[in-house]
Amino acid sequence: MRVEQVDFISIPTRDVQRALAWYRDVLGLPESDASEDEVETPNVTLSFWEPEREDLPFVANKAGFAVRVVDVAEARAELEAKGVQFIGETWDSGVCHFAACSDPDGNTVILHRRYAPRKRRQ
Repeated sequence: MRVEQVDFISIPTRDVQRALAWYRDVLGLPESDASEDEVETPNVTLSFWEPEREDLPFVANKAGFAVRVVDVAEARAELEAKGVQFIGETWDSGVCHFAACSDPDGNTVILHRRYAPRKRRQ
């Protein structure tokens, strides 16, 4: 098997309309023109799913996923001005800047920017 790319990421929610509004209005992602329960990024679709409608327990994704932004500090400040709560401080890994926040369902969204070139493993 050869994987070509990741097509979508499922985001658990208790309220699809609330999730759509947050990702659209707060993060600025456009709604999908192909599905009413999704938003689009340039390289992957975020698909909202209500597990409790299928008699499954709702569990927020605490590991999260990262969105690349031009400047983590600026993006964080913009989101904080919109009332978004962040999890801890912005950190620097030595090659990337990160800041993590939560969506209304408690799913972790990580703001990310790599500033150093990727190095191959040896």
